[in-house]
Amino acid sequence: MEESAGNLGTGCKLILSCNSWTKHSEVAGLVVIKSNYKHFPGGEGSLKSFKMSSIASKFIRTAGKVIRCRAAVAWEARKPLSIEEVEVAPPKALEVRLKILHTSLCHTDVHFWEAKGQNPLFPRIFGHEAGGIVESVGEGVTDLKPGDHVLPVFTGECMECPHCKSEESNMCDLLRINTDRGVMIGDGNSRFSINNKPIYHFLGTSTFSEYTVCHVGTVAKINPSAPLDKVCLLSCGISTGLGATLNVAKPTKGSTVAIFGLGSVGLAAAEGARIAGASRIIGIDVNSNRFNQAKKFGVNEFVNPKDYDKPIQEVLADMTNGGVDRSIECTGNIDAMISAFECVHDGWGVAVLAGVPNKDAVFKTHPMNLLKERTLKGTFFGNYKPRTDIPSVVEKYMNKELELEKFITHEVPFSEINKAFDYMLKGESLRCIIHMEEET
Repeated sequence: MEESAGNLGTGCKLILSCNSWTKHSEVAGLVVIKSNYKHFPGGEGSLKSFKMSSIASKFIRTAGKVIRCRAAVAWEARKPLSIEEVEVAPPKALEVRLKILHTSLCHTDVHFWEAKGQNPLFPRIFGHEAGGIVESVGEGVTDLKPGDHVLPVFTGECMECPHCKSEESNMCDLLRINTDRGVMIGDGNSRFSINNKPIYHFLGTSTFSEYTVCHVGTVAKINPSAPLDKVCLLSCGISTGLGATLNVAKPTKGSTVAIFGLGSVGLAAAEGARIAGASRIIGIDVNSNRFNQAKKFGVNEFVNPKDYDKPIQEVLADMTNGGVDRSIECTGNIDAMISAFECVHDGWGVAVLAGVPNKDAVFKTHPMNLLKERTLKGTFFGNYKPRTDIPSVVEKYMNKELELEKFITHEVPFSEINKAFDYMLKGESLRCIIHMEEET
């Protein structure tokens, strides 16, 4: 085996070569050859340890300094993102700087990129579903260190407020989602800049950048053996749908569950119903093309409201002898929300609203629907506390209880991030993984 090394400063590449190694991948400035680990002394585990020690070594050199890296910047609404060199400042008190390795595009990114329904804030770095490694930590951070594998999350857990101390809530007073804030909560400034001009953050995460800075309360430390290109999906939509079913609806084995909307969140809710042992999982969507794909997630019956001339809640009641046991609404459409509530069985039915409605929407139903002992609940991020609960969701994947691969329909290198937007806008993707490090 031959070994060569160049300058060990920013952008350095340490290349290991071996007769049967033919493919590289770059991780935090390190380039290693991969595909046949048996030629590396100690095998794959030894190589991974070597890689991590090399990453940690580079992080020591960058801690406390400004990092220049690539980021996909949205300069204005509905215009393709532009790959730019940005400066990422070191983390301040209670902040961490992360090296993002894999990220994903969520409908929320697209919604705010289109500037629909809120005050536009540009230039901005979007992205909030991702997996990465801690590069450095700010003052007061004690439970994370450089090299830790983490998932940044769009909401947080300060551990101190009444919500965080409650076993019934994940709505942190300090760190709950704020779509209008484009700066760090600590000092009101951005950690991103180009030519000394600030670039706004998004949801406290901004994962469409090779490095980002987050409040420590929004970062979940996870099993370092978990593949970040898979579990990155758990930092938003998949956990929202899964938790809506498992933590809030709580269907029992053999029950009947209706899922309104068969996008990523709805399919994650169906996955939760499958895990819970529901016998009938009914998918409701106005796009019949989604039905075949939904079968992979346990959906075994399908209803398109366009095929009927009466309210869909009446159709479901007829199908289920009075109503379903549980329903989860994942579209944000106010009519679907009302239908999801009114389709559950009286006496024990529970409806859970997971979709985000239009700001002017009004939920209307007759009070007798409640008095007949139907229950209506809402959920935010599947009722998961980011730091406390998300590591255990990762373990569900590691234990093969939860399948994530079937959510991934596309993968692109960071330089082609705009393709991910195209796939979603055309309705062709569930989740597109964006790999920050590009193979050579």
